[in-house]
Amino acid sequence: MRHTVTTGLAVALGASLLAGCGSGGSAEDGKGSKTVTLVTHDSFAASKKVLNEFTERTGYKVRVLRGGDAGSAVNQAVLNKDNPQGDVFFGVDNTLLSRALDNGVFTPYEAKGLDKVPARLRADPEKHRVTPVDTGDICVNYDRDYFSREKLDPPRTLDDLTKPAYKDLLVTQNAATSSPGLGFLLATIEKYGKDEWQGYWKKLRANGVEVVDGWEQAYNDRFSGSAAGKGKGDRPLVVSYASSPPVEVLGKKPQPEQAPTGVAEETCFRQTEFAGLLSGAGNEKGGKALLDFLLSRAFQEDLPLQMFVNPARADAKLPELFTRYGVTVDDPATMAPEKIGEGREQWVKSWTSLVLK
Repeated sequence: MRHTVTTGLAVALGASLLAGCGSGGSAEDGKGSKTVTLVTHDSFAASKKVLNEFTERTGYKVRVLRGGDAGSAVNQAVLNKDNPQGDVFFGVDNTLLSRALDNGVFTPYEAKGLDKVPARLRADPEKHRVTPVDTGDICVNYDRDYFSREKLDPPRTLDDLTKPAYKDLLVTQNAATSSPGLGFLLATIEKYGKDEWQGYWKKLRANGVEVVDGWEQAYNDRFSGSAAGKGKGDRPLVVSYASSPPVEVLGKKPQPEQAPTGVAEETCFRQTEFAGLLSGAGNEKGGKALLDFLLSRAFQEDLPLQMFVNPARADAKLPELFTRYGVTVDDPATMAPEKIGEGREQWVKSWTSLVLK
């Protein structure tokens, strides 16, 4: 998911970036090698070794076209559905899935390895227009050092965030432009229901919540606990992911007893990311091969330390860094993609009026 949280930490992909437009299609790299184009969000990352393995297996090289935050990337895919920018799209999650499906962005394809994915993650089990690739939990993260200095307990619940003790401490993302921002909004709707969620956001606004466009700005610019931001932010609470803490530990020697950031586990919303074959893809054969590879053990076990998300395959192993410093959320808020699709437009419109105007 997460999207998600590793831009600037693990983006050496070993694949060329595509800056043009139009269909990715099957292309030649000057040496006769075919390419397949993956359209995705800014936080996509995969190791050079794994992408090379795909090339060795199939003969295709991967080109990556990034389109901003997940929400922006999905919007671009919808706008370009009649002239797709590539062959496969990765990064549409359950918060935005209905938008892509309703607009005919994807062509059905049942990827190899889907039988290893739990049925609860398969959002389109009859048509197979999308393939579940990973899961993650959108949660409020906190800066342990700040709360230790202030001798203040970090918040645990959504209710806590409206208390005076946490005034002017939280930064979140715009629900209209950001996937984690929308996920956080959905967590509050699921918690408080259609009659009370707006009242909750009025309290949150009165308590000084700050809203920025996307995850990068919120986490790296405004959050005080971000190592990538070098402490320039002044907000010790941020909407991010349950798997964000391992990012802050990655590469540190010696490894600390705990990550410098923590997770308010009762604020979380479960997110699942999907990939799909773009309708009208110029290289449909290569796109299908890439979808198969996204569900392979090689790619699935590369995911955690590249994008800090959980693999969709039930038999994929997690690295120790991920299990030691990440958080397993036992009971996150969830919402069916169909319900999200029915209410999302009006919810976001109401949220925008309440919080941004």
